Amino acid sequence: QVQLVESGGGLVQPGGSLRLSCAASGYIFGDAGMNWYRQVPGKQRELVASISSLGSTNYAYSVKGRFTIARDNAKNTVNLQMNSLKPEDTAVYYCNVVIKSRIYWGQGTQVTVSS
Repeated sequence: QVQLVESGGGLVQPGGSLRLSCAASGYIFGDAGMNWYRQVPGKQRELVASISSLGSTNYAYSVKGRFTIARDNAKNTVNLQMNSLKPEDTAVYYCNVVIKSRIYWGQGTQVTVSS
């Protein structure tokens, strides 16, 4: 079955960097686009970044220029490099894939930006 496992979250000071990874299994990784979402308590899950199967990327306005999404098809992973982090980036980050109209989520990884 499809599995997504995120890692790399943690506590970082404002202005710092973190790199999140999502390891995927159970499907042909190279055939599907991948997404990173984030969610804070009481708010809807927000799309942060997307990468297509061909490598085209899109970013939320709030993270453009600071975050970079990349995929490694040899390792079945998608990474999110987050630089110049701000307190408002604090959230649980989830990776996501849609396969044959079915949506799959990882368990999430907490990112906290605080001094």
